Amino acid sequence: MRPFAHGTNRLLFLMNHSRKQLIVGNWKMNCSRSEAIRLASHIIATFNPSINSEIMICVPNIHFADISRLKTNSTLLLGAQNIHWHDDGAFTGELSAKMLADYQISYTLVGHSERRQMFDENNQKVALKFEAALRNDMTPILCIGETLEQREKGETISFLISQCEAVVNKVGIKAFANACLAYEPIWAVGTGQTATPEQAQQVHHALRAWFAEQDKQIAEKLQILYGGSMNAGNAKNLLAQADIDGGLIGGASLVADDFLNIYSAAG
Repeated sequence: MRPFAHGTNRLLFLMNHSRKQLIVGNWKMNCSRSEAIRLASHIIATFNPSINSEIMICVPNIHFADISRLKTNSTLLLGAQNIHWHDDGAFTGELSAKMLADYQISYTLVGHSERRQMFDENNQKVALKFEAALRNDMTPILCIGETLEQREKGETISFLISQCEAVVNKVGIKAFANACLAYEPIWAVGTGQTATPEQAQQVHHALRAWFAEQDKQIAEKLQILYGGSMNAGNAKNLLAQADIDGGLIGGASLVADDFLNIYSAAG
């Protein structure tokens, strides 16, 4: 892999040890009602709340009411997989951040690679969704990632920065005080492949360095999650890296014990 040239050595700053680890399970389009209740119930009953890490599940929209009731007395966080950028209107089949207020939804993914690739979400639409989340007191998790072709051409960092810039240009750098970032290399999403801990750390560090060029305090506090096929076997080494602040978990989040093992690895 070619070395990254964009700013990674120009800005050095101390790691902010106050950043919590955040483990997010993205269930995607999976689980019947009974399966969702069983899976969420197991997670809620089993995980041990920690002062150093948090755990969240992003469930299909149809399960919000059931899971919201289940988690009433739990510190488990509940997130959406997607929102529309309008609060209401004639948008058949869509769901807005405003509509989620009654369901204890505190986070939402925006710009997941599957939304970008399968549903033609461009950077401008992602920026609008990011803004809508903030407008409705929800924390957006901005998902960014490169293809294998872009990685092999040495374009990883410039491409990831272009995805971040589209949002910063829309909402300003200060908005990231209430947001998270998730690096999910497209070539590693759902493929079983994953970046080595060193490769992932290199990208996370470069991203934090770019954010530090805009605002050092924002960069130090920004949670940057890794989202490329993290599982119970590789989570510990990935989460041990200085700039990896958690994981966005796909398939492994559908197996309660695997997901909980990843959470345990976060400390």
